Amino acid sequence: MDPGERLTMRHADAIASRPVLSCQALTLSYGATAVIDRLDLAIGAGSITGLIGANGSGKSTLLRGMGRLLKPVSGTVLLDGTPIHAMPTRAVARRLAVLPQNPVAPELITVEELVAQGRTPHQGLLGQWSVADARAVERAIALTDLAAMRARPVDTLSGGQRQRAWIAMILAQETDILLLDEPTTFLDLAHQMEILELLRSLKQQRGATIVVVLHDLNQAARYCDQLVVLGEGRIVAAGPPGEILTEAVVEAAFDVRCRILPDPVTGTPHCIPLERSRNSKVDK
Repeated sequence: MDPGERLTMRHADAIASRPVLSCQALTLSYGATAVIDRLDLAIGAGSITGLIGANGSGKSTLLRGMGRLLKPVSGTVLLDGTPIHAMPTRAVARRLAVLPQNPVAPELITVEELVAQGRTPHQGLLGQWSVADARAVERAIALTDLAAMRARPVDTLSGGQRQRAWIAMILAQETDILLLDEPTTFLDLAHQMEILELLRSLKQQRGATIVVVLHDLNQAARYCDQLVVLGEGRIVAAGPPGEILTEAVVEAAFDVRCRILPDPVTGTPHCIPLERSRNSKVDK
């Protein structure tokens, strides 16, 4: 048994005592190439789960499959125990919001108009705007500090401002489950922390269930309750950061030798990279 197989066996089946979103033998592909291979995963209610792994490990593909943006080749995704692809689109959108990588806004749409699109699943056939819709938009704009930019076209914003506008849109959707693919992309350090603190407060105050793709291992360890480490479309390790974010796991998933030390502020694992692994398959 190689080290990757030993680490895979550490996948914690008890990630969730009450899963609201789960994958069963899930296989996802683009064309003939399988990116996620027969993966089992359960996401517990009221938790933040971080998906981490090297580029090409399947993080974004898994998130797309869980959000019903990509149809499985085999296996299934269950939302509250029901196959998600068998559910009406509006019913899914009232329960689950997805922020994919690099979303594209309609030309000339303003920040406020984009955020308001998050209310679409809650409107009737006539699309009537309600007081509840207006309040949800105002809350989302305030939470993401976009009040001064609400009338600006989205395509005139900086990358970080645009990212916050998209986050505001899914917050306006007011779902219990949020799936976010690299939500801190393009953001400076202060705004990265603001977004991650916001996600934590949504969990604590609303009981939101959040799955987030992150590249920064130390941020993932600090803000996530559970980590799922992916490698070549399979789970390398999964569980609480303090238990599974080890030097062996980092080397297996990223081909990087490191030291894991306690964060001096939070006590969570802090990864200090040392060098590329001697077993790295990447050409130097």
